[in-house]
Amino acid sequence: MYMEDYIRVIAGFFILLSTALGYWYSPYWFLFTAFVGVNLIQSAFTKWCLMETLLKKLKVPTRS
Repeated sequence: MYMEDYIRVIAGFFILLSTALGYWYSPYWFLFTAFVGVNLIQSAFTKWCLMETLLKKLKVPTRS
């Protein structure tokens, strides 16, 4: 898998996990869901993603 694939998998996992935790434990977990969504939107406009920076440091390959 490439970095772009990892980013999508991690974002999807975070959304599903925080939604489940918000449902079963505390509604405050939905704030984490919103945080992930806001970061996805800002990365579309700024072309910068924190997870991409972290994965680059871990030497995850890119498609290009």
